[in-house]
Amino acid sequence: MNAQRRVAVLGTGIMGAAMARSLLRAGHEVHVWNRDRAKTAPLTDAGAIVAVSPAEAVAGADVVVTMLYDAAAVIDVIRQARPGVRPGVAWVQSTTVGLRDIEGLASLADELGLDLVEAPVSGTREPAEAGQLTVIAAGPEALRWRVAPIFDAIGARTIWTGQDPAAGSAARLKLVVNSWVIAASNAAGEILALAQALGVDPEQFFSLVNGGGLDLPFLRNKAGLIVEDCLEPASFAVDTSLKDAHLILDAAREHGIRLDGAEASAARLERVASQGRSQQDMAAAYFASTL
Repeated sequence: MNAQRRVAVLGTGIMGAAMARSLLRAGHEVHVWNRDRAKTAPLTDAGAIVAVSPAEAVAGADVVVTMLYDAAAVIDVIRQARPGVRPGVAWVQSTTVGLRDIEGLASLADELGLDLVEAPVSGTREPAEAGQLTVIAAGPEALRWRVAPIFDAIGARTIWTGQDPAAGSAARLKLVVNSWVIAASNAAGEILALAQALGVDPEQFFSLVNGGGLDLPFLRNKAGLIVEDCLEPASFAVDTSLKDAHLILDAAREHGIRLDGAEASAARLERVASQGRSQQDMAAAYFASTL
């Protein structure tokens, strides 16, 4: 069976553009759309077909992928795509959304006759560009073969969390994962800020933990972005991580728990966003340590 698909990628920001390139490398026919058309221009050189509207992008597609800012954007764009949608098309919904958003997205899929697969991804710009993301997916067994070539192109592995995308099992796991990502990134900034304030060379800290249980490549990566002043282009931008931090806090409150660390991380991201750093990498939370 031919594994090549005609794929519409709606949203070509940091992650969407990288996923589109991975799909093109795998031989899929890729149609892309973004609200800011300038963000689709680099993809034409890689072989993508740029659409002027969501409806044009999805016309004739076997699979529609949404990688947008939030659930409100997803709903708006999919409604714009409605004139081009064919009933029975697989909808791979990869945008990170909150628990309150899941029912609305599932209802929209039913309304348009789309076969929904919940598929947020774990990973930042670099693994996305390399096609090495981890796909966190939920969808019925009967649908999985249709989206498998897409997941194989964008990811190194797929973790299936359930068969009912309306239950939100994939979105729930993604929020747990991102709570760790945000906490670890915030810790990198605080470690550097404290070391500098105390007159400690940060390399002494990294030498001390090197190869041990406290060592963490992600920690080193984020610290390196700060030290080398390489916060742009972002792997995971301040504004997006702040949005996710609020989704995590909303989910925690809905389930009767308090996450003090997540609250502090959100506050730090709010402060650096107010400094005009919203498009910088989330490691820019380091600058929130300045009194």
